[in-house]
This record gives sequence, C-alpha cells and structure tokens, in this order.
Amino acid sequence: MQLTVWTYEGPPHVGAMRVATGMEGLHYVLHAPQGDTYADLLFTMIERRDRRPPVTYTTFSARDLGGDTAELFKTAARNAYDRFQPQAMIVGASCTGSLIQDDPGGLARALNLPIPVVTVDLPAYQRKENWGAAETFYQLVRALAGPSAPAPGTKRADRAKSARPCCNLLGPTALGFRHRDDITEISSLLTKLGIDVNVTAPMGATPADIARLGDADFNVVLYPEIAGQAASWLQRTFGQPFTRTIPIGVSATREFVEEVAKLAGADAAGVLASSSTRLPWYSRSVDSTYLTGKRVFIFGDATHAVAAARIAADELGFKVVGLGTYSREFGREIREAAKRYDVEPLITDDYLEVEARVAELQPELVLGTQMERHIAKRLGVPCAVISAPVHVQDFPARYAPQMGFEGANVIFDTWVHPLMMGLEEHLLAMFKDDFEFKDGAVPSHLGAGLAAPADELLAAPVAPHGTPAAVSDISVIWAADAEKELRKIPFFVRGKARRNTERFANETGVATITIETLYDAKAHYAR
Repeated sequence: MQLTVWTYEGPPHVGAMRVATGMEGLHYVLHAPQGDTYADLLFTMIERRDRRPPVTYTTFSARDLGGDTAELFKTAARNAYDRFQPQAMIVGASCTGSLIQDDPGGLARALNLPIPVVTVDLPAYQRKENWGAAETFYQLVRALAGPSAPAPGTKRADRAKSARPCCNLLGPTALGFRHRDDITEISSLLTKLGIDVNVTAPMGATPADIARLGDADFNVVLYPEIAGQAASWLQRTFGQPFTRTIPIGVSATREFVEEVAKLAGADAAGVLASSSTRLPWYSRSVDSTYLTGKRVFIFGDATHAVAAARIAADELGFKVVGLGTYSREFGREIREAAKRYDVEPLITDDYLEVEARVAELQPELVLGTQMERHIAKRLGVPCAVISAPVHVQDFPARYAPQMGFEGANVIFDTWVHPLMMGLEEHLLAMFKDDFEFKDGAVPSHLGAGLAAPADELLAAPVAPHGTPAAVSDISVIWAADAEKELRKIPFFVRGKARRNTERFANETGVATITIETLYDAKAHYAR
C-alpha cells in the first residue's frame, strides 16, 4: 500500500458504490468505520447528484471494536431494509472494515431478508476501484440473471422474424466520464439502425432489469473495464455475443455501426451515409497544417487512452509521443497500442511517474485525467481531459458525449480549444510590436496607470502564459537583447523556448545566452 497525495482510483468498495448509485432499487450495506463516509461527497459534490448514494454504513468506531461489531452490521442491514425497502441488497466491507473479518455476507444471509442479498467480497488491499465496479456488476448479473439461464448446452432460440432486434448496453455507472451522455448518443444510434435497447446497466437499471438481461439478442459493451467480465459470462451462459469496438472517434464509430448491424442483421448503409460529424472536414480544413505533427501525450483509463491515441494519430494528424494507463488489468491493450505508435508504454498509478514522463517528452498537448490537467498546468502545457478520474467541471450541464458521431464533434472542440490555432498565432505575430499587445499591457479603457513598467517586465523571467515565473535554476545568464528577443516568441511556446535554449547553453558550455545562442538552439531542436 502506498501513501499518496493523489490517486487515480479509490479502493474497490468505491467501485461497488458507483454501481449501486447508478442503479435504482438497489441498496449497499457497507461495514465501514466513521471516516469512510467521505465517499458520499464523490457523488453529491463532484457528480452533482441531487441525493445521497443508496449506501448504509455501519460506522463503527474504536470503542466498538471491543464489542460485538457483527451485531452492529446485522442491525444496520435490518434497518436499511426496513427504511428503504430495496428490491435487492449488496453487502460488503471497506478496506478498514475487512480487517475485523466479520463476514458481511454470512451475517446478511442469517437475517433471512425477503429480497436477494448479494455479497461483494472485494480484496481491498490488492485491487482498486474499476476492478471493484466490474466485480460488483458481475456478481449482480450472476445472482439476478442466473436463475433464468438455460441449461448448459442449450442452443439459443432464433429471434422471431417479426420481432425487432434488441441489445443490452453494458458498463455505464455513476461517476463515469460522460457516461450519461454516451448512453443517449449510442441509444440514438441503435434506434436509427432499427435496434431496441432491452436494458442499460448498471446505470438506470433495477434488479428486475438485471434479471432480464438474457432476453436480449446481444450485448453492447461500452466500457470494458466495468462490463467485460459480465459480458463474457452472459455470452457463455445465454449465448449472447458482445461488441468489441468502442465507438469513440469517427473511424471507431463507423466500425461499431457495422459490427452492431452485423450482429443484428440490420443494414448500416443509411446510418453511415447520414453521419453528421464535422471532425473529418474540420481537421483537414484551414488549420490542418497547424494540427499536423502536434506532439501529444495521452494517459487515462485503457479504453479512453487507446481510443484517444487512434483519434489523435489517424483523425487529427497529431504525433503520439507518449501513451499510458493506470489500469494495470488492461496493460496488454496499452502495450499493443504503444507498439503501433512506436512509443514506450507507461503503466503506473503513480502520478509522479506520469509527471516525470510529461516533463521528459515535452509534448505540445496533454490528454489525460484531472491529474494530468494539474501536471500540465504546472509545466505550462495545454491539456484536455479525456478520462476519469475527473473533477466537477467535467460533469457539464450541456450534452457532451464522447461516443458516437456527436461525441467526435465534442472531442474535436475539447482537444483543439486549449491549443493556439494557426490564425490566432498569425495575429499574435502580426501585432506583437503593438504597444497595447505587449505582455503586461492593460486594455486602454482601463487606463495606462495600471500597467507594470516596461523595464520591470523585461527584467522578469517569463512563464509560458506571459506571467512572471521563478528564476530558472539553470546556471546561465540571459543577455538583455536575448531576453527581449525571447519576448517576441508567442507566449504559448515561450516557456518551452526558454527551457530548450537554457538546456542547449548548458550542453554547449555557453555561460551567457545571446541572440545568436537563442537561434542556434532553435536550429538545433528543429532538426
């Protein structure tokens, strides 16, 4: 176990909470100490949910450890059933609660509650949040859909010719990155193909809905980290095939439409012909020469990271210089993707390793989680969020899917927004000598007296966004004319130019950086 300031994933019981919170009519009784109730804030504060998660905590304290904590759990479970009247209940222990070994599953069964009670035994110190969500969903599917499973070896009956094909959407949970809007987008796409959605789970499903998952013809797996295990079991048990293509990006969405149409026996031509994404044309249009070759570093959960790398390289013309994930269970997928882009895969849950790799590679854009957003901000690199974990601003009020054709539009806008586009760069170069466009200049309508003296601005070291930065720890001196010339470089790449020049000066033994040194460094790194 590692003590850290930030973490990409919480303990596995948080994953179970994501499943329970996304569903309706399910209650989670968690054997946990008082401090573990912090997890409620993930849903009410970050995801902006209008009600608490359906979780009852035993909230034992230190004084309870000398008494009967098992009876404390039984009382909490009995009271939760009486108060909330759920259709089903899941029970388990948090990382701290598991240490006292009270067996929540056995205790709950002893109560003989008149509803299904599913035990989620999660190894708190070996696994993490996404695994916990996947295991919880798998156990729920087995327990609730299992009783209606056909006998082993039974051939699945063919769908009636007059019946429309139907599928299940598997994987979306509470606290997922744009899961709410992805459901809407993919459901709309399936409707256009003439395919009905039988059940969407876990998000929005009831235990009764889980019980009828076997009625669908096939399953659409939106998030393999959550639904892969359950989909495999449904395929073995009910003979339901499931999709492998994740519809993030234009090319992947087109492949997904073709895959789903084949499973359903539908015609994909109409949907493919009427796709309304603007990404392909926008990426080839006025700023294409500016986007092409942009160096990008990508890190997140495996599903979004692999999809982002494909979009970046194949649809926007970026150069992928780094690719990684914190999802160790999907390390193989990341390694295979990294081979395609000829980069070294980074598989770690230590944000300090990620920061070191970003600093080493010096990308021009970072695509990652909220962790990478903070890292990129410190390093002065543009960033866009593509994956959980995310903060409150990544649960927008607007419709903003990542999947499907509309998701491709959202991705283009999101990724391009933090970059300085070609026309804007041209205007910066055109007006860089204008008296009102210099760093530190205040708009004329606010009065000239508010601006900092020019000599103070010229003396201050320059950060990437035009704000004074800490003096570099590299032992070189900038000549006044070189410092002035540096200020002519657009602010969004100025920090990188300063770092490269200082590194060049150190490597070549130059003690004072002149204008000639500045341009020698530029030529050196342009090779």
